[in-house]
Amino acid sequence: MIKFVSGPKGSGKTKRLIEMANSDSKQSKGDIVFVDVDNSHMLNLNHKVRYINAMEYNIDSIDTFRGFLCGIIAEDYDIEKIYIDGFFKMLDVNIEEFKDLIQKKIDKFNIAFVIGVDSDKVKIPDELKSLIIK
Repeated sequence: MIKFVSGPKGSGKTKRLIEMANSDSKQSKGDIVFVDVDNSHMLNLNHKVRYINAMEYNIDSIDTFRGFLCGIIAEDYDIEKIYIDGFFKMLDVNIEEFKDLIQKKIDKFNIAFVIGVDSDKVKIPDELKSLIIK
């Protein structure tokens, strides 16, 4: 499952993702992972949420990101949800490429993904608008 938190820069997307991850960490039976592009939000998350600064792993292509996600999943089979903030700052890919990555290669692990999308920079296609969390 993929869901998006969308809005313009400064609209509170990151804050909302953090609140959702913290809430999930208290209610979830599985593990929660939060992937970001720096360490600036690490202290805002519950200590049960695994925080990963993706920029420390030299991600430079969609294939590298796929390997990164597979490594996270392989290390922990109890992951229930992965939050990704700043994905489109990491890589210059479109939303369809990211959707294909999750659905074709990662979806079989039954992990929910929640992605923060800056709507000023990345336009979500009409067929994916139903995936936006209101």
